[in-house]
Amino acid sequence: MASTTDNSKVFVIGTRKSQLAMAQAYIVRDELQQKFPDCEFKIEAMSTTGDRILDVALSKIGEKSLFTKELELALDDGRVDFVVHSFKDLPTVLDPSMAIGAIMKRESPYDALVLAERTDKKYTLDTLPKGAVVGTSSLRRTAQIMRRRPDLEIRSVRGNIHTRLSKLDDPENGLDALVLAAAGLIRVGLGPRINQTLNGVMLHAVSQGALGIECRANDTRVLNLLKSIDDEATHIVCNAERAMMRKLEGGCTVPIGVHTSLEGETLTLDGLVASLDGKQVAEFKDQIKLDLTSSLETKEQVAAQLGTQVAEALLKAGADVILKELNSEKKD
Repeated sequence: MASTTDNSKVFVIGTRKSQLAMAQAYIVRDELQQKFPDCEFKIEAMSTTGDRILDVALSKIGEKSLFTKELELALDDGRVDFVVHSFKDLPTVLDPSMAIGAIMKRESPYDALVLAERTDKKYTLDTLPKGAVVGTSSLRRTAQIMRRRPDLEIRSVRGNIHTRLSKLDDPENGLDALVLAAAGLIRVGLGPRINQTLNGVMLHAVSQGALGIECRANDTRVLNLLKSIDDEATHIVCNAERAMMRKLEGGCTVPIGVHTSLEGETLTLDGLVASLDGKQVAEFKDQIKLDLTSSLETKEQVAAQLGTQVAEALLKAGADVILKELNSEKKD
C-alpha cells in the first residue's frame, strides 16, 4: 500500500517508543537529513508486544516478532514509510512484501558488564564474588555466564536500559551487575557505565549492534533513499550471522551466539549453541574468501553460504540435540 504521505519529499520513520529505539531513529533521521537536506523526516513512535509485557521473560511469551509486528503492520498499511529496528530483533525470514532497505554501520556488537554503583569497580565477570547476582533478559547471555561462572546467580531483569539500571542501582533489588548490549548503552550516552566489554568472553547475538531499516519491497522511492546509508561490510557480516540462525531455526529466545570478522577478503564466523545451564555447548568456527570486486548481492550469497556451513557443522556437533531439548522445554 502506498504511504499516506503524498509529498514525495516527506518520509515517516517508524520506531518503538523506548529511549534506545528513539535514539536509533534519530541516528537514521540525522544521517538521512544530512544527505537529503530538501526532504523532511518525521518520526512515528509506537509500542510493541515486547514493550508492553514486561513481567514475563521473553522466552516464555511464546510469540515471534515481539518487537517488530506492530511496526510492520504500520509499514504495511502505509502509516510509515520505513522502520528502524535493532537488527537483532528482526526475524531472519521477512514477509515477501517487506525488504531490508539498509543496514547501517555496526556499533560495538559485544555484550557489556555493568556494575551496580555500590559494587567495587575492580570486578570483571571472571572475578565477581561467588554468589554475586547478575541480571539479564537474554537466554544466550545466561547460558554463557553459567558456562563460565556456574557459581553466580542469574536473575531475569527486563525493561528499557534506564529502568534496568535503576533496578541495578537500588540496593533493595540485590543485584550486583547487569549484562547488556554495549551498543545500546553507547547510543543513549551511557557508555561510561560499561565496566567490561565482553569481547573474547562471550559470543554476542546475531546482528547485535546493527540497525536494520525495513521498508516495503515495492517502494522504489524509499529503497533508493535508503541505499545512501547502507554499510556494505555490516551487510555482509550480518548476512552470514542471519543465515546461520535461519538454518538453526533459532530466534532471540534461543541461546545462539556468534562472532564475525571481515578482514580483507576473509570472512570468519564463530558460532555457538548452548543449553540454558551452559553445560552443553556446540561451537564451530569457519571462514570463506570473498571476491571484493563482485557485487554486494554476490558477496551476500557467499556470506550466507558461510553461515549455512557453520550452522550445519553446529548441528553435527550436537546443536540439534540442544535445540530439541530447548523446544521440548518450551512446550512443557
